Amino acid sequence: MPAQITRGQFGGHRFAVHLGLTRWQMRLGVEHGILPEPDFDGDRWSADLAEECRGLGEQVIARFGDDPPIGSARAAARLAARLGLDVERRDIEVLVAQGDLTVISNFRGYPVYLLHDLDRLDPTAVRSVVSARKGPLTDTVDAGGAAVILAWPRKTFDRIAAERHLTTDQLGRYALADVRALGADEILVRRVADEKRETAMKRTRRSETRMEDVVRGWMLRCTAYLDRDADQPPDIGSLSRAMRGLTSVRAELTRQERTPS
Repeated sequence: MPAQITRGQFGGHRFAVHLGLTRWQMRLGVEHGILPEPDFDGDRWSADLAEECRGLGEQVIARFGDDPPIGSARAAARLAARLGLDVERRDIEVLVAQGDLTVISNFRGYPVYLLHDLDRLDPTAVRSVVSARKGPLTDTVDAGGAAVILAWPRKTFDRIAAERHLTTDQLGRYALADVRALGADEILVRRVADEKRETAMKRTRRSETRMEDVVRGWMLRCTAYLDRDADQPPDIGSLSRAMRGLTSVRAELTRQERTPS
């Protein structure tokens, strides 16, 4: 028999709101012992325990920050862009193994890391790990690695490398210094950022159009039912899903339009 839920109990969402936290912050707070485990069945906290936790939200935020943790691939990309190195996921694992980086939690079975832990990493330690992996290839990078360093789409890097007549060695690798020079070109970086923003907006507008078509199709089927041209009304669930999707897409489009170029 399921546990009875009373107004004096706090579920995960309500407990997080009570403490001024997001759900992920609340989960990490419990996982790392800053916040108590639920004292009721069904992962619920009593009102008394929730009241005792007032003020602990600030400790959680101070420890874990405001940005949710990220996985190894995104961690490598963040370090690559920051340091101008083609950091890979395996480098993240080495940094963990040698004690330079902490796995803060796991998400769906994969380790995740805090952004401020990544940003505090000693650049020398990261360079040492990358150099050990690459050996004699340390001063060169392939096209994929160059795109990661610059945080550009691979096709964009290939196009600009051709435009700038970047040379490659006999292995088809670019000089790391040449790749970093591209990243130091403010005019070029601004141009690529504008291209990425326009591409993202086009993609979002296409999603908006698809959602609008679903809603319009539902309205046509509804009209057909009202006019007795259809025997069954359209599924209200499909409309609800489409409207939620449309709301989300339009919010994203608004955010993209307001983002300075």
